[in-house]
Amino acid sequence: MGAPATTAPLSSPVPAYSYEHEGDRQFATTLARGLEVLRCFTPLEPMLGNKEISVRTGLPKPTVSRLTYTLTKLGYLRHNMRLGKYQLGSAVLSIGYPLLASMSVRQVARQHMKELADHTHGSVSMGIRDRLNIVYIESSRSGNGITTLPDIGTSLPIAQGAIGRAYLAACTPPEREALLNQMKVKQPETQRKYKPQMDQALESIRERGFCVAIGDLRHEIHAVGVPMRRTVDGEIVAFNCSVPAFMLKKGQLEEEIGPRLVAMVRNIEAALGMH
Repeated sequence: MGAPATTAPLSSPVPAYSYEHEGDRQFATTLARGLEVLRCFTPLEPMLGNKEISVRTGLPKPTVSRLTYTLTKLGYLRHNMRLGKYQLGSAVLSIGYPLLASMSVRQVARQHMKELADHTHGSVSMGIRDRLNIVYIESSRSGNGITTLPDIGTSLPIAQGAIGRAYLAACTPPEREALLNQMKVKQPETQRKYKPQMDQALESIRERGFCVAIGDLRHEIHAVGVPMRRTVDGEIVAFNCSVPAFMLKKGQLEEEIGPRLVAMVRNIEAALGMH
């Protein structure tokens, strides 16, 4: 996941929702613009000025100034007076926490994930979809201090990793087709580059229950992905297990870790009463 561009393009992009919801009289454009401002902030760039936000959203700078002022007043942004930049405020966390707390699958899965992470000397994560990304809602790592923890809130392109491809496998054919069409429009290069891996992953999950990704996100990390059956509310949840390549034996991903991740997910389903 690369960092957003740091220099302004020749012309500002037009926000995607301008096309997607054109003519929809129920669509609150001002609200959408405010949310797009919040989405500009990333772990790599936690502080942004109005000009940078304008470039990322395609919104005029006066509009951005009004939005950042309002979001600051409401606690969703904090203004650093010395740098003249903004960063996310505590109100964002207050909105996200009720969602995480209401997901019983996180509490049920936590111990299972920790046990597998310790066994593989890697990390195990759980994710759900956010547009064309998978966002982690739970993550666990082994205690050996070697692997870095992909923290809650980490966002990865669906096309690019084992967990995203596992999500695709859990979609119905119409859902998957719609999602792939969105990728073609919004992420054409990514979709084209990873189409063979996505196709292979779908076939692998049909045959073995898991897919393998070799260094697609970071060359030194190998991973397997497994989807969970749909929850009662229809949410699709997917899991991955990532291990540093130098710690893996030949064939270990396919012969041991993949089947163990499948077994872990089936155990979680059973604990949740999903039959």
